[in-house]
Amino acid sequence: GGMIMGELRFMQGNETMTEGAIAAGARFYAGYPITPSTEVAETSSIRLPQVGGVYIQMEDEISSMAALIGASCSGKKSYAATSGPGLSLMQENLGVAVLGEIPCVIIDVQRSGPSTGLATKPAQGDVLQARWGTHGDHSMIVLSPSSVQDCFDLMITAFNYSEQYRTPVIFLSDEIIGHLREQVIIRSPEEIKVVERRHPDCPPQMYKPYDHTEGLAPLAAYGSKYVFKVNGSMHDEMGYPCARPDNADRMIRHLSDKIESHRDEIAITRKYAMKDAQYVIIAYGGSARSALEAMKKGRSQGIPIGVLQLVTIWPIAEKDIREAMEQAEAVVVPELNLGQYIGEIRMRNPKHIPVEGVNRVDGKPIEPADILKKIEEVAR
Repeated sequence: GGMIMGELRFMQGNETMTEGAIAAGARFYAGYPITPSTEVAETSSIRLPQVGGVYIQMEDEISSMAALIGASCSGKKSYAATSGPGLSLMQENLGVAVLGEIPCVIIDVQRSGPSTGLATKPAQGDVLQARWGTHGDHSMIVLSPSSVQDCFDLMITAFNYSEQYRTPVIFLSDEIIGHLREQVIIRSPEEIKVVERRHPDCPPQMYKPYDHTEGLAPLAAYGSKYVFKVNGSMHDEMGYPCARPDNADRMIRHLSDKIESHRDEIAITRKYAMKDAQYVIIAYGGSARSALEAMKKGRSQGIPIGVLQLVTIWPIAEKDIREAMEQAEAVVVPELNLGQYIGEIRMRNPKHIPVEGVNRVDGKPIEPADILKKIEEVAR
């Protein structure tokens, strides 16, 4: 192998997320401790002050989300970590960030629910909450890590997408990955691509924070010479409340299009042994690890299995999912829920092949053997 740029360490997923955020330029954290994400808060409370950043523990996740918006409007990259019930509390203010087009990153280390559920056990039950949790029409960017290295590299991607598309991004992890310990390369700064939001360079009186006629409008910082409004009500290109039907139509379509029209650039997938695959496992997050192990075991028995891993789960990796569905004889979707993503895959099934879920909701991870058993069933 080549030279490793950076430092090789043995770290936990949650701790590594903090290092990824700092490497991406994040300098503000406002959160509330919640199992199984608390280590992100703990490490952030130590690491942020060391790099000139600010860590605040808020009274709840509602205020945490509000503080992220304020810090981001002040020009600082901001983030918080939570789990299921905390993400539920963030939803209303998440809507403010969506409509105000304010960049920030929310880490959700999923655990079993509803409510307090099994607070220490892994699940993937927030997949649809991450996409549709806040009311109204909009799109969302949601990334799903499957290794500790992802907790570093993908965290940087999450911040980059957030800045580039002026949107909140959800980093949808799960307890398996959050508490996993593995070797990880903490990459050196010269190896990392960091995207910064565009700042306006027009005269202050000309600044229009929501004028997206030439790509996304630049975002000024509070306290600079630019005065701008962030409004939770439908607003015009100046940020002033505006209820005109044509304005509402333009703004709401924009909140969807700015992400959906760049779907192919945002959608990250990984393909394993797909060249000759007749049976395809489509998986994400912690369950992708079991999928890869099932693929290896199946291949050793002569079953041509491939894996399509969805790293970006929203927006949908339309092209790669369709290609996999056209190639496969059957598809298996392992999820730590009763089937939250499989519906999206079933909608993209031109040949009407079997699409079967492997689902587990007892607080334990999916075993490779469970996936293999399902493939043997559909192969009959």
